[in-house]
Amino acid sequence: MSHATSDNSHANDQQLNSVTLLGNLVNKPEIRYLANPVQAITELTLATHSKWLDKKTNSQKEWTSFHHIKVVGEIVEQVIARAQKGDILLVQGYLASHDYAPKETVNATFIQAFAKGYTQEINQLHCSATLATPLTLVTTENNKTLAHADITISFEAAATSTKKPKQHLITRPVHIWGKQALYLSEQAAPGDTLLIEGKLNYLNDFDKSQFIDAKQIQLIKKQATNY
Repeated sequence: MSHATSDNSHANDQQLNSVTLLGNLVNKPEIRYLANPVQAITELTLATHSKWLDKKTNSQKEWTSFHHIKVVGEIVEQVIARAQKGDILLVQGYLASHDYAPKETVNATFIQAFAKGYTQEINQLHCSATLATPLTLVTTENNKTLAHADITISFEAAATSTKKPKQHLITRPVHIWGKQALYLSEQAAPGDTLLIEGKLNYLNDFDKSQFIDAKQIQLIKKQATNY
């Protein structure tokens, strides 16, 4: 009996998890300090806005997303300590989960601050992920096709306290629209890899749960194991 495995069987150990946001600081954050070692830490809320044309009413619609962002280390004192409510912040980071509220955040690895003003805002997410549940296909009240499922992302990031690399595994719902939804509902199965380009959105529930609104998805089928 022979046991064949994929040559890239370790490729899924590390997956892409990247978020870029450009928006307005909702309020002046409170800075705290961790001990052993001493590090500045804060949580902030960034607002991004999206606009679209409602074809039913032929009117412009606007939606504001509020992103909870955790910031640790020198960047807090170098950038956030001087930032004011309404300032424009460019944030690079990754999706993260915590045991305390808010449980779903973006952990920032880079922040650049700009003075108040108008700019085209950015809400971009790029990730590779494993499809964790079967896709559910529904038709919305606006007669649009939607598929939704849970995905998992496995990645390595520095621990807050020790700064040592730590393996993380997070789960998020993903929403997929239109022809992509139909295609993936027929072709994708749990265990497959999805390469996702999209944006962060939030459910209108008590926790404002975070989900991924997919724009483009590439499907990589899981290679069967032969015996």
